[in-house]
Amino acid sequence: MKKAFLFLFAVAWLWSMPHVVACTGITLRTTSGETVVARTIEWAGDDLESCYAVVPRGYQQQSYLPDGTQHGKKFKAKYGYVGLAVQQPEFVVDGMNEAGLSAALFYFPGYGDYGSYDAAHKDKYLSDLQLVSWILSSFATVDEVKMAMNDVRVVTIDARGSTVHWRITEASGRQVVLEIVDCQPRFYENELGVLTNSPGFEWHLTNLNNYVNLSAGAVPERRVGALSLSAFGGGSGLHGLPGDMTPPSRFVRAAFFQATAPQLKTTAETVVQAFHILNNFDIPIGTQVAEGQSVPDIPSATQWTVATDIRHRRIYYRTMYNATIRCFDFKTIDFGKVKFLSAPLDAVKQQPIEMVRLP
Repeated sequence: MKKAFLFLFAVAWLWSMPHVVACTGITLRTTSGETVVARTIEWAGDDLESCYAVVPRGYQQQSYLPDGTQHGKKFKAKYGYVGLAVQQPEFVVDGMNEAGLSAALFYFPGYGDYGSYDAAHKDKYLSDLQLVSWILSSFATVDEVKMAMNDVRVVTIDARGSTVHWRITEASGRQVVLEIVDCQPRFYENELGVLTNSPGFEWHLTNLNNYVNLSAGAVPERRVGALSLSAFGGGSGLHGLPGDMTPPSRFVRAAFFQATAPQLKTTAETVVQAFHILNNFDIPIGTQVAEGQSVPDIPSATQWTVATDIRHRRIYYRTMYNATIRCFDFKTIDFGKVKFLSAPLDAVKQQPIEMVRLP
C-alpha cells in the first residue's frame, strides 16, 4: 500500500508540476543584519495535504528509494527541527533546526541531474524529497553540509520524476543554493537571497542584466523633440518589469521588490514585510490551467507561504485556506523531551471571517 501511494505521488509530481509549480523565495535583513528567509509553495494540481513536523533530537529516519521501499540512508537527528511538509511528514520542503540552520526545496525541472540509481549502494541514497530533513537533522552550518554532500547520493522516488534544488541559510545569515548537475553537487553563494526554479541559479543572476534600466520611483518628465512626456503614475521606473508566472520573471520581480524594500528595525516587522512582498507572487487558481481543462477545487495555486526568523528561531506560515499568520516559537519547544509530532497545517480548511461588532 505504501509503495503504491509513493508511486502515485511520484507520478503526480512528474506529470503535473511542469505546468503548475512556481515557488518563489526571498531574503530580508533588518537594520542590524538579522535574517528572515521566506518563500511560497505553489501546486495547482490538487491539495498537497501539507502538514508540519516537530522532530526531536535522536529521532531516526530512513530514506525512501525508487523501488518504493524505505531502505535508503539512515540518519538520526543531532538537532531538533520544525518543518513544513507535503503529502507526508518525511517530505519536508521548508524548515529550520534549533541551531538556526534553515533549508528549503524548490522545483528544478530540466536542469538537474542526479545520475542513475545504483541499488548496490542503496544505504548511501537520500530521496530528494528528504534531503531537507537530513540537512536539518544533521548540521548547523553551510560548510558542514558542503562537506557531507560528498558522502551521499540523491535520487528521485520515481526515476521519471524531475529534479529539485535547495536553498540553505545558516544562523550567520550566509546562504547558498545547492544544485546537482552532471551528478555533482554544486554550491553557489547566494548574496542576493532570491531563488525560484529553472534555469540554473547562475543563469538567473546573469538574466538580471536585461533589466538594468529598471529603478524604484517615478521616471522624470522628459522632452522628445516637440513632445513633453511624463509618467502616468508612481512606480514608473519599474515599467517593463515582467509580470508572468514563469521562474525567470518571478526571479526578476522578487529581486527588485526585495532590493527596494526598506530595511526595518525588528525581525517581527520584517516577517510581516516578507508576507506583503510575497503577496505579489500569489497565483490565482485557473491561471495555469489551459482552456478546456478542469480547474482543481482549491482556493489558490499558492498553497502556503512561510517566513523564518532565524535569529529568534521562529517559523511563521499562512495557507490558501487561512490567511492568518501562525507561528512556531522554538523557545516553547524542548527538543530533548518533545515527542515526534505531525499535524495538518489547517485543522479546518476554510478561511475564517471575523464579523465587525459595532459599538
